[in-house]
Amino acid sequence: MTNEKVIEVQDLTKKFGDFTAVDAITFDVYKGEIFGFLGANGAGKTTAMKMLNGLSKPTSGNGTVAGLDVINETDKIKERIGYMSQKFSLYEDLSVNQNIEFYGGIYGLSRKRIQEKTAEILEELNLKDVAKKVVGALPLGWKQRLAFAISMVHDPAIVFMDEPTGGVDPQVRRQFWEAIYEAAKKGRTIFVTTHYMDEAEYCDRVSIMVDGKIEALDTPDKLKEQFNTETMDEVFLKLVRN
Repeated sequence: MTNEKVIEVQDLTKKFGDFTAVDAITFDVYKGEIFGFLGANGAGKTTAMKMLNGLSKPTSGNGTVAGLDVINETDKIKERIGYMSQKFSLYEDLSVNQNIEFYGGIYGLSRKRIQEKTAEILEELNLKDVAKKVVGALPLGWKQRLAFAISMVHDPAIVFMDEPTGGVDPQVRRQFWEAIYEAAKKGRTIFVTTHYMDEAEYCDRVSIMVDGKIEALDTPDKLKEQFNTETMDEVFLKLVRN
């Protein structure tokens, strides 16, 4: 993690009619940081992420992602970031190789670069033996790590991950977080939403959303100290009860 800001947000707000889904949130994210965006389902974290990755325009407020404006430069933002959703965004009827080639093409990689990235991903994930198998036949943990690797096929500076570990067992989740650590060590910024409070312990800093607002933001250790608790679950419960 460095002192270089790669995401800057000021009073970002999203309304749907009279309902305020995201209420004037302000925060910064730094290069190489694993930034956890935590909250219960419906807290507004996914809506906030969509504004940052160019999928939804803010009602008010402003922000930049990789130096690009979240209101006026959404197409450029989409080119500069990686994105992984809970459903992994893989085509299950295509092979491992075909998925990598497909997404490499979407991001405008040359045929030579796609071949290089395919070899790199297969080597790193130890998937050479199943490269020609359809993704639907792979174990869930392999699908998850493949989707993460593909989200970075174009070497983005920032990767947004929306509930990437939903529905997988604790062991697979821990293995997946090891892959996140490796990406962050290379200077990549990871912005991850989750409702698993134990995953906050894996993050450099954590923002906790409650009813569309950021109610707490700091390192996991400092938040536990601030709220006089031993776990992030207890921090969250105290925030919700207030």
